[in-house]
Amino acid sequence: MSEMTTPAGTLPAGGAAHAEHTAPLRRVRVHHLREAKERGERITMLTAYDAPTARIFDAAGIDVLLVGDSVSDNILGEKSTLPVTVEDMIRHTRAVTGAVRRSLVVADLPFGSYESSPEQAHATAVRLMKEAGAHAVKFEGGRRVAEHVHKVTQAGIPVMGHLGFTPQSEHALGGKRVQGRGDDAAEQLSQDALALQEAGAFAVVLEMVPAPLAERITEVLSIPTIGIGAGPACDGQVLVWLDMAGMTDWSPRFAKQYAQIGAVLTEAARAYAQDVRSGAFPAQEHTFAE
Repeated sequence: MSEMTTPAGTLPAGGAAHAEHTAPLRRVRVHHLREAKERGERITMLTAYDAPTARIFDAAGIDVLLVGDSVSDNILGEKSTLPVTVEDMIRHTRAVTGAVRRSLVVADLPFGSYESSPEQAHATAVRLMKEAGAHAVKFEGGRRVAEHVHKVTQAGIPVMGHLGFTPQSEHALGGKRVQGRGDDAAEQLSQDALALQEAGAFAVVLEMVPAPLAERITEVLSIPTIGIGAGPACDGQVLVWLDMAGMTDWSPRFAKQYAQIGAVLTEAARAYAQDVRSGAFPAQEHTFAE
């Protein structure tokens, strides 16, 4: 597929910005994110776990779609991200990559699939690239996984880091708590971010980090930072799409609900049930003649 010409240093046009173009959409690549940081352009990122929502977010112009291990508690009904498997991630990532034309698709490496060695991380990342069509992978940790990041990136696989509150370590961190408070903790987090950059990561997610610390890290790094509960100074922002769209009864303090899709869907289901019970559906126009 040919690529649409875009001015150097800008993110490829998407959503409404692309509506007037007739040429094929240009895929967002990892270098576009670094160029966006250099130009001060904000990067947009949402989670996606299936083809229909991925297609919608892609058409809306979201730059990066994260097939997160958050599929575990948001879609599969588990209590945390820990139970999700590599096979689960492959299935959901394949659904997303098959639906998008422009967005960069990043897939999480699930708990237990990368920690033991750089070789394990590489093997899992290869599976997500080959079997699921991911464009990049993400896994949690700083200096302790720097060697893993180096191994994977040296194999030609882009890696996004993840620092701050790391859900796979929730029990070790004492729950869902803000990370990086205090001088020592802030210094440790900053060093972790630099280690990921030096190891070859193309971006770093900062989750539940004090805004001033996230701003300092963003200024120091040459690679983009993507914030989630880390303030407005990050180079981009990411949310779990169900929080963003009002699909749950509760959402984190750092999430803004841009719609109440859950309420709309509830009313639609109630109306459908009422029509079926009353006999109003299916009507004549929904019925095939002989």
